[in-house]
Amino acid sequence: MSDMGIFHQSSAVSKITSVVSTPSNHAQFVGQPLSKEQASTFLLTFRIMSASGMTALRLGIAFGIGLLIGAERERRKGKGPQRAAAGIRTFTIAGALGAVCFQLGGTALIAVMILALAGFISLSYLRTHEQDPGLTTESALLLTLVLGALAMREPAVASAVAVVVAILLAARSSLHRFVRTVLTEQELHDALILAAAIVVVLPLMPDRYIGAFGAVNPRTIWKIVVLMMLVSAAGYVAVRAIGPRFGLPLAGFASGFASSAATIAAMGARVREQPEVSSSATAGAVLSSIATIAELGVFLWVTNRSVLWNIRSPLIAAGVVAAAYGAIFTFRTLERGSLDSAPAGSAFSLKVTLILSVTVTAVVFASAAVNAVFGERGLIAAAAIAGFGDAHSAAVSVASLVTAGKITVKDATLPICAALTTNTVTKAALSFTAGGRGFALRVVPGLILMMVPLWVAAFVGR
Repeated sequence: MSDMGIFHQSSAVSKITSVVSTPSNHAQFVGQPLSKEQASTFLLTFRIMSASGMTALRLGIAFGIGLLIGAERERRKGKGPQRAAAGIRTFTIAGALGAVCFQLGGTALIAVMILALAGFISLSYLRTHEQDPGLTTESALLLTLVLGALAMREPAVASAVAVVVAILLAARSSLHRFVRTVLTEQELHDALILAAAIVVVLPLMPDRYIGAFGAVNPRTIWKIVVLMMLVSAAGYVAVRAIGPRFGLPLAGFASGFASSAATIAAMGARVREQPEVSSSATAGAVLSSIATIAELGVFLWVTNRSVLWNIRSPLIAAGVVAAAYGAIFTFRTLERGSLDSAPAGSAFSLKVTLILSVTVTAVVFASAAVNAVFGERGLIAAAAIAGFGDAHSAAVSVASLVTAGKITVKDATLPICAALTTNTVTKAALSFTAGGRGFALRVVPGLILMMVPLWVAAFVGR
């Protein structure tokens, strides 16, 4: 603020003070309107007081940031000559120092103060690095200075960052234990791949329809791939977290998000090895189909929400029947649970995910070609054939045709139901080949019962 501006504000404050404090002038205000000069003086004074109040509030936030982070560091500071150099007082001063420097000199003074504080921190580290080679406290102290300055401009953001930093510092032991003993190298590798797929690859995908029939959208395809990876990872985490206490039913449901067909095959193989878990494995196999329907709903929500809304009744009907059938076997075995714990493995299969993307692209292109040549009947046949391998890719391809304007929303219902039906045939075959006749006789009725309300609701909706 310039010297002339300060002079005007000081004059305004002096003037309003003299007007109000003089008894004769005070009497003039009673029952009489203010003059223009008096009104502008009051307004200017109010603005000055409001600005001062905001500055004080933000300074208080800067103090609070330092106290919050400093309180956590004080608990780990230690005692005696070997104690850490920075505690609650140092952090509080650092937060306040950042705020004051920003208020007086802006970013330039803050930059100078950061360099000065970094120099002091370096000297302190040289003294204590043999006892504590880490740089956590030193980094937190620099960040506190910066957050104190940020509080003068964006107090909400600065407060949020400070809370997150304090939580991160307080959770040191839990984080170290999780990374060293719980998280495997393969899981870390999967997390990095997932992050790259979301942050690096997805923004680079063109968001337009390409190809001979104008039906393939690369960004939509990759969104499906990312969702497949996320859902598979969520299912994997659920299986790891469930452990032996809840057994195969919930584990089967969680694994169904990765692949219901693969889950049914795995449950069948489990029954061959341990016939005593037949009921719980059956529940897990049938409940995995609920995950298929839920995952299909998510994919349609991303691709075309109108298609999802139009087919909601058949999907809900099939899901309710599958839940009821699976619950029958779940209630029989839930108390006994599973004897084995869920082993660590891979959160998702990159190979399967890439195959899915290729499959979705091929099915979308083929469906567009069949629809262009044969119309709706050809599209139903193409979706049914694709459903033997994967119902999701067929459903996404049909929804993509709706988005591209090749077919109507109503025309998408029957092809998606056909894909789900043929995919159910694949699951039934896997239940017989993997688990044998006894396992198939338990699983297949539940799969058939799912399809009946699916088609009834589909035809009623038309």
